[in-house]
Amino acid sequence: MKKYSAILADFDQQRAAGELRPGQKLPSVRQAAERYGCSISTVMRAYAELERRHAVYSIPQSGYYVVEEEEEEAVTDDGVIDFASSSPDLNVFPYRDFQHCLNKAIDTYKYHLFTYGDPKGLPALRETLVKHLAEDQIFAKADQIAVTSGIQQALQTLARMPFPNGRSIVLVEQPSYNLYLKFLETEGLPVKSIERTAGGIDLRRLEELFRSGDIKCFYTMSRHHNPLGTSYGVQEKKTIARLAAKYDVYVVEDDYMADLGDKRGFDPIFAYDQSGRVVYLKSFSKIIFPGLRIGAVVLPVALLDSFHAYHQQNGAALLSQAALDIYIKNGMYERHREKIYRQYESRIEILHEAVKLYNSEGLLEVADVRSGVYTQFKLPLEVNLERVVDRLQKRGVLALSGKLFYLTDYRQREKFLRISISRARPEQIQEGVKAVIEEVKRAIHV
Repeated sequence: MKKYSAILADFDQQRAAGELRPGQKLPSVRQAAERYGCSISTVMRAYAELERRHAVYSIPQSGYYVVEEEEEEAVTDDGVIDFASSSPDLNVFPYRDFQHCLNKAIDTYKYHLFTYGDPKGLPALRETLVKHLAEDQIFAKADQIAVTSGIQQALQTLARMPFPNGRSIVLVEQPSYNLYLKFLETEGLPVKSIERTAGGIDLRRLEELFRSGDIKCFYTMSRHHNPLGTSYGVQEKKTIARLAAKYDVYVVEDDYMADLGDKRGFDPIFAYDQSGRVVYLKSFSKIIFPGLRIGAVVLPVALLDSFHAYHQQNGAALLSQAALDIYIKNGMYERHREKIYRQYESRIEILHEAVKLYNSEGLLEVADVRSGVYTQFKLPLEVNLERVVDRLQKRGVLALSGKLFYLTDYRQREKFLRISISRARPEQIQEGVKAVIEEVKRAIHV
């Protein structure tokens, strides 16, 4: 057996026998080289492999330490089929990876983590985000990036602050992100609407509003729309970017779920912006875990001063920012993104197969969504939507009414359920879809 393999095998054997405890420090590279009669580079290669497996973690200037054994699944079977939650599956949270990054962050940045820091965000993280965002065709300098405590904080700042075009109205899609709509209504901010369906939006109507509607900015989710789950096509994104330049309207592009889609041919509106009219927002909560509360905003140069003047300085915790910086640099983020994307893609496929099986009468119109976590189940007009939601809940199936995703005074509402697969386990999805269709049939025949 080669020395490299012997080191790995010996580690596994000692761990299985309980001779290596969580948190225990491994022999130094030099000590291990002497023990195994090999070169220092061989030991370093073996330790790097153990770290890649998350069997150990390293602390600069200190050494390598044994990782705690992986915990059992966080969720037990409580009989509930959750089509309502938008949070990531508890069982795919990268606890161990992020714990390692937190340890490294404390050791790397030390006392700098406990100061107020740069209000724009940790400089190291913003530099890392320059490269990270460039992979999605988001090209910007570090000075154009602001780190915020979640995307909601950034949206509120953008809604309140003045824009160079001197206009006041926020244009929103209907339906749209419910918490943002509620904020706009609560604050009494001027709002106009444009209808969006699974088929997209009317671009002629969008141009009319841009031309004559006193529109300050247009808030849109170009990819994995919440609640529809659908994404704009390339031509729609190009047209929106062109219209923004033509009529001096800013586009606030909420790409909160960018990492849960197939990146091939999946560029955001920002990639087609030639005029500096697109504000790009990205969240890290949906891909890692909600409690992280870190968002990134890429701002056109013309908006920088206004944004930072209006932005409340209660940004994301520096320790979380430092850990995320290390998490991305170490390649852990990309590995986790691929893992969770494949898992959710599989669940979406199971959902479509279940619809094909049970929706033979065509009672539901289901958006053809193949990635992300949301899709729309559009119901017949004669169905009492709230009654269906209530009856499903009594059967242990949770789903959200589409009514929640509209402004209060908006009247052209579609009747639908927002279905999320992020917390629905694969073996539950077919049963849940069957229950939805049974309750829709029941509502029609009442």
